[in-house]
Amino acid sequence: MALNRREFLGASVAATGALSTPAVLAEGRGKPRVVIIGGGAGGATAARYIAKDSNGAIDVTLIEPSRVYFSCFFSNLYLGGLKAIDEIGHTYGDLAANYGINVIHDWAIGVDRADKTVTLAGGSVLPYDKLILAPGIDFVEGSVAGWDISAQNRMPHAYKAGSQSELLRAQIEAMPQGGVYAMVAPPNPFRCPPGPYERISMVAHVLKTTNPAAKIIIADPKPKFSKMALFEEGWAHHYPGMIDWIGEEFGGGLVSVDPDRMTLTIDGDELDVDACNVIPAMKAGRIAELAGVTDGNWAPVNAIDMSSKVDPDVYVLGDASQQGDMPKSGFSANSQAKVCANAVRGALTGSRVFPPRYANTCWSLIAVNDGVKVGATYEATEEKIARVDGFISQTGESGETRQTTYEESESWYAAISADMFH
Repeated sequence: MALNRREFLGASVAATGALSTPAVLAEGRGKPRVVIIGGGAGGATAARYIAKDSNGAIDVTLIEPSRVYFSCFFSNLYLGGLKAIDEIGHTYGDLAANYGINVIHDWAIGVDRADKTVTLAGGSVLPYDKLILAPGIDFVEGSVAGWDISAQNRMPHAYKAGSQSELLRAQIEAMPQGGVYAMVAPPNPFRCPPGPYERISMVAHVLKTTNPAAKIIIADPKPKFSKMALFEEGWAHHYPGMIDWIGEEFGGGLVSVDPDRMTLTIDGDELDVDACNVIPAMKAGRIAELAGVTDGNWAPVNAIDMSSKVDPDVYVLGDASQQGDMPKSGFSANSQAKVCANAVRGALTGSRVFPPRYANTCWSLIAVNDGVKVGATYEATEEKIARVDGFISQTGESGETRQTTYEESESWYAAISADMFH
């Protein structure tokens, strides 16, 4: 059965029903103030739920430099020609109009946790009572030899969706007949564990029709990857002979690139490539580091409410957080945001705080109507967010089951988009 919007919201919003009437605790200076940095699946969801469920008792400011949010989830379907770019683009007007959220399109460039202020590139300094960081990911400098962010136009990462996605798609379409598409896959942990391999599937889907003699090479530093058996089965069925995965055992982690010469070197063997998608190692978005809440790469948080282990008035959501067993995904960030929103609202207004519940599902499309998924439920422990149970698609499933899985993913995308932005 397809997952519809009501089922999605009911399954993942354990902490939003039967709220007590807020009683503002910040006496003498008006409403308590929450500042949220980052308007993706974590930040936008947290802003919406805090504003909506506090009935206006909390002043909510959302800081996001982009006026249009392009979701990384489903961006691979754009690369595969199955979605238009505007189908994965979302704006913030409804958050402002419907819930009174103050949406500021600017860069946050500093956090003073002692004074509890956020500084913006435009010069504004915003005070907060609670700060929520949801900045997504940045890249680890030097993690792929020969590549840095200045090379992203020659060898796109496309792991921040939007113009990078459009650039990579244009490069795929411009490949010569019989050309080579290469991917440098990232080490763990990284945003959306099945994402690179769904991307390979969607690139192969395009090339199968437009450039059937083309080759795809994946240089991977890992010995295995998410949904590996499912992807390999799908590649053999839909794209036989097109895709070569070179894992850790065969030198997939011994990689360098030359963006000017368009070459990829794997364990000493240099290859000429026509399009090269370099996905570097990842870390928390820069503002988390500037706020002093990371361990150098990720931001450790408490499982009960996503609060920083460094500062109880700072929370970190989604990809930037180091929380335990949940993968870095849009579904995870949305789930974490609801738990965090409930905890923040309770701390600031005295409303009821519900026990946390976390869930995640990651869908991937291998070919048209051939969808697979993996997911789990989680609980908060003293040490981390811990996996309770899970599920995964099976090899050899019927075409009907795979089509139903894909349709379920479409329903989820519509639901989470509404849950974030409307």
